[in-house]
Amino acid sequence: MMVEHSDTLHQVVTAVADTAHAASGHEAMTPGEIFGHLLKHLQNSNELALPFVGNVELPKFPPIHIGGVAIDLSITKHVVFLLFCGMLLTVSAILAARAYRKSLVPRGFVNLLETVVSFVIDDIALPSMGKAGMKYVPYLLTTFFYILLMNLIGLVPYGATATGNIMVTAGLAIVAFVMIQFSAIRAQGMKHYLAHLTGGVPWPLWPIMIPIEFLSLFTKPFALCIRLFANMTGGHIVVVSLIGLIFVFHSYLIAPAPLILVIGIDMLELLVAFIQAYVFTTLTALFMGIGIPSEEHSEGH
Repeated sequence: MMVEHSDTLHQVVTAVADTAHAASGHEAMTPGEIFGHLLKHLQNSNELALPFVGNVELPKFPPIHIGGVAIDLSITKHVVFLLFCGMLLTVSAILAARAYRKSLVPRGFVNLLETVVSFVIDDIALPSMGKAGMKYVPYLLTTFFYILLMNLIGLVPYGATATGNIMVTAGLAIVAFVMIQFSAIRAQGMKHYLAHLTGGVPWPLWPIMIPIEFLSLFTKPFALCIRLFANMTGGHIVVVSLIGLIFVFHSYLIAPAPLILVIGIDMLELLVAFIQAYVFTTLTALFMGIGIPSEEHSEGH
C-alpha cells in the first residue's frame, strides 16, 4: 500500500485516541512505537471512514499478472476521492455552463468560478505562453481545479488528500509531460523539436549534449511530482509529530501547546492547498511555453 500522510485533523485526533487506548494498561510505548501507531491511521487502505457508519470495506479485485508482476487494481481510499473530486469538478462545470445560458451576468458561485478562470488565463496562460496558450487553457483550468479540490478535500473531516500520494502526483506529472511535449511538437514541428536535443552545439558534441537534453525532458515533470507530493505531505507529518509530543512526554499537561500549534498548521495547510495548485499549474504553463517559439508569445487574447 502507498503511504498517505494527508488525513484530516479529525482523523489524526482519532489516531491519538487509539494510541492512548493501546498504551493504557501496557508498558510505556517508545517514541518510535507511538509515531508508528499514529502513522497507521495515515495510510492508504481498502477501507473508507464514513460518519455515523464507521469503516466501510471497499471492493477488492483479484490482481492482474503481467510479466510475472502482480498489479492490484482494487479500489482504495485515494481512488474514491480521485473519482469524487472528478465528479465534483464535472458537476460544477456543468452547473456553471447552464447558469451562463440563462444569464451572461455571473452571480454567486459562478462569479467566483469566473474570477478564478480569468486569473488562470490572465496571470498564468498568457504570461507563460502568449496568445498561443489559449489553446491549452482548458487543460490548465482542469489541472488547477482538480489539484485544488484534491488538496482541500483532505481538510474536511473523513476526507483524504489524494495528492499526498506520490502515485497520484506522478500521474499528474505524466499528463503534464505529455502536454509539454505535445505543445512543443505542435508549435515547432517534429524536425525542429528533435533538433533542439542537440542544444545548438557542433555535431562532435552531440554525444554529450543529446543525453543531457533528453534527461532534461524528464526532470521537469519529476520536479512537479515531488514538489506537490512533498508539500502536501509535510504539513500532515508536522501535525502527527506535534500530537505525538503529548505521548513522548507522557503528560497531558503540555497538550494545549501542541494543539494550538496543530490548529495553526492546519490553517497554513489551507493556504498551501491553493498555493500548490497555483504552482503546479504555473510551472506546467512555463514548461509548455519554453517549447513555443518566441514569435508566438505576442500579447493579447
